Amino acid sequence: MFKFITHKPFWVNLLVAIGIVVLLLVIVFSSLSFITKHNKYVKVPHVMGRNVDEAERLLKLQGFDVEIQDSVYLDASPRLSVIKQQPEGEVTVKTGRTVYLTINRAVAPLVDMPDLRGFSYTSARLYLQSLGLKMGDTSYMPDIAKNAVKEQKINGKPVNPGTKVNMGTSVDFVLGSGVGSTEVNVPDMVGMTVSQARDYASSLSITISTIIPEADGAVTDQENAFITRQKPAPFELLPDGSRSYNKIRAGQMIDIWISSKPAAADTTVPH
Repeated sequence: MFKFITHKPFWVNLLVAIGIVVLLLVIVFSSLSFITKHNKYVKVPHVMGRNVDEAERLLKLQGFDVEIQDSVYLDASPRLSVIKQQPEGEVTVKTGRTVYLTINRAVAPLVDMPDLRGFSYTSARLYLQSLGLKMGDTSYMPDIAKNAVKEQKINGKPVNPGTKVNMGTSVDFVLGSGVGSTEVNVPDMVGMTVSQARDYASSLSITISTIIPEADGAVTDQENAFITRQKPAPFELLPDGSRSYNKIRAGQMIDIWISSKPAAADTTVPH
């Protein structure tokens, strides 16, 4: 071969070299066209809403690679369904392209139940929505704070703030209906624990409002502390020594003072 090259004129060798280079270029560009599948396009199937396994099979049958890019939670969509694809369905792309899928989670994530007591109904509902929780049923109880949340429940049972609940769970509200028209005697809660007083007041549709520790010592367990005073008081003493009982309406509130020790009995008050 080398003898063939050396025995030929220069211009012949030059033409041969040019011919070889052209041939190599043609082979390279033809190979690139084959490797990159130039001019081979196909429409991406629309797989949104399908189960992820079904979507993967359909895409791979069309020659696409599939990659799960992300997962989110949408309560209104079926579990493990495709909720987003990239490229989108019906878009024309080269065969062999990777299609990225976002799927709906199989299990709803957990969120912390907030403390919505005292919130207005509208604010509480918007707060629930921001956490992915649903608004459930509403009921009413007499309370001066009309349409304010008094209790929060799940499946009819009170749920404490900080409790882990599944996103999408329905939360029921007990709302204040305003002050009632029926008057009752102000309950005498002095001597009761705060926990006992709450139950007693609740049975009368009355709310304990401000809880004030007495100055004689720190209270470490509020619910088991003793009530030493209350406002309004259950009665007023008249000049003749008799009692005039104070009235309160359902929905109104009572302030209480508490201590770690029960108040001493007042022997000056006639019974």
